[in-house]
Amino acid sequence: MVKIGKLELGEFPLLLAPMEDVSDPPFRAVCKQNGADLMYTEFISSEGLIRDAAKSVQKLDIFDYEKPIGIQIFGNEIESMREAAAIAAEAGPDILDINYGCPVNKVACKGAGAGILLDIDKMVSMTAEIVKAVNIPVTVKTRLGWDNDTIRIVEVAERLQDVGIQAISIHARTRKQMYKGEADWSYLNLVKENPRLHIPVFGNGDIDSPEKALEYKNKYNVDGMMIGRAAIGYPWIFDEIKHFLATGKKLESPSIEERIAVTKKHLDFSVEWKGEKQGILEMRRHYTNYFRGMPNFKPIRTEMVTADSYEHVCHLLDQVADQYADYVF
Repeated sequence: MVKIGKLELGEFPLLLAPMEDVSDPPFRAVCKQNGADLMYTEFISSEGLIRDAAKSVQKLDIFDYEKPIGIQIFGNEIESMREAAAIAAEAGPDILDINYGCPVNKVACKGAGAGILLDIDKMVSMTAEIVKAVNIPVTVKTRLGWDNDTIRIVEVAERLQDVGIQAISIHARTRKQMYKGEADWSYLNLVKENPRLHIPVFGNGDIDSPEKALEYKNKYNVDGMMIGRAAIGYPWIFDEIKHFLATGKKLESPSIEERIAVTKKHLDFSVEWKGEKQGILEMRRHYTNYFRGMPNFKPIRTEMVTADSYEHVCHLLDQVADQYADYVF
């Protein structure tokens, strides 16, 4: 049984990665319904939280049906991160996660996210202060290093454990790689082989099929996996991986009826959470992914991403169901 603190997550938990502009409550809802064991919010700016910025505060929205869930924060100032951690904990998450992995320039080049991998001592000090500031388990998501010359992930995991984190998720790329090239999970195996390390280690990067999940589980000895991009438009991946790990057999790909049903659920959650106008606007980024690979879909997709009413979108989804009723994925 994998545990984060007292939180039991099963024998081999699958986590939904925190993704900016993706991992909002509507998206998390459909991932939860399709097998995600633990989810995280989009990463939240510490400066935004302590200044009560509306966008940052809204990201604290979590719901009972999502539990267990973690709130993730990022920043480059220790005092701001400590204050933000306390604010986030008041929202009632099961876990507080620290983002030490975001590679984008506007974050990393300011010393936050993966930028802190250039100052491991500060990373450890910041983590220690955050652990002291809250009464819930603290976890970390990070990368292997800034570049190939600064990979110290075995040391980093141990030092973060020693100041109190209770699990670590490692994206098996450096910051310099961004999301390019192949993730190198061999470093995760080295982390797991450290006899002093006893916290769960979750692997992240390139898990996009049940077959790869089984291969990496057996090869790299991780305690669970965090899935990000592969779940966008395909929340079924969690249940598919679980089924394959348990039986060695693949589930059938979701039918057009299933895809329409989940897209409607996602839309309903989005409209309920953000209101019709904003909810429809924020759903537009998902339609291409839900119906990826379908032939001659561009005209309908174009209409979907310009539709401005709930009824219009539902009408288009019904049209997809009729037009592609016999389509097999």
